[in-house]
Amino acid sequence: MQLAKHLAQGHLVYLSQEHDAISVSENDHYRWLAFGDVVQSVMNKRIPWQLTLPHQTAILLPLLFFRPEHVTELGLGGGNLDRFLCHLDGNIKVTSVEFNQRVIVCFEQYFNPEKITIDTVNQEGISWLSQYEQLTSDWLICDIYKDEYQSFQNTIEQLQHISSKIAQHTCLSLNLPDASDSEVNIALTALQQLLPNHQLVYFHIPNYLNIIIHLCPAQWNIHSLVKHNKKSYLPKRLYKRWRTFWQHGVMV
Repeated sequence: MQLAKHLAQGHLVYLSQEHDAISVSENDHYRWLAFGDVVQSVMNKRIPWQLTLPHQTAILLPLLFFRPEHVTELGLGGGNLDRFLCHLDGNIKVTSVEFNQRVIVCFEQYFNPEKITIDTVNQEGISWLSQYEQLTSDWLICDIYKDEYQSFQNTIEQLQHISSKIAQHTCLSLNLPDASDSEVNIALTALQQLLPNHQLVYFHIPNYLNIIIHLCPAQWNIHSLVKHNKKSYLPKRLYKRWRTFWQHGVMV
């Protein structure tokens, strides 16, 4: 049965009465987090660490090239990336910066069945970044959202602020949902100028509105993937499948 059909058969287990309308629903197989009518995150209840949406795999594709020791994400959601990373290697330090305290509570209560240990910070992402001259993390993962009251110029300003904190050794991965073709082109051009020494690769996710953008350190050999990279945490079977996925990216 397709995931969309599963999500049509759930029952509500949590609803915030605040203006953000956060809800948690579930059925026998899945549990999911929604903001209003938009599903943000889906967890397989039997295999909590499994990635359930294709853009999540696209976001984590840099695992083909390196073994991150410290991953920072702006936006916790249902914690899909966190559960996968902690399952992959329990020594990976994960810091998740989330503005909405109710999202953090929902994660701990409904989306952390294996009680993984991550560092959650209840703060707005850009404000949190402002305290650092430069991030020391190996990898920064960000959701870039634009609501109905913001212009795309605000998105560009977010990209400028985020890029200013990226070191030469740090990988930057961005989820840019619901952007027009012209907005995507503007964002890609801006990122090339902001991080000229990084290698830019992006992915259109079929049947989804997400554009995933990676800015990889210059020293990574992203043009040639060996049969199995010993520098990757990924097991051989998963590495092979993700290597095929990587070939669908557009290198700029």
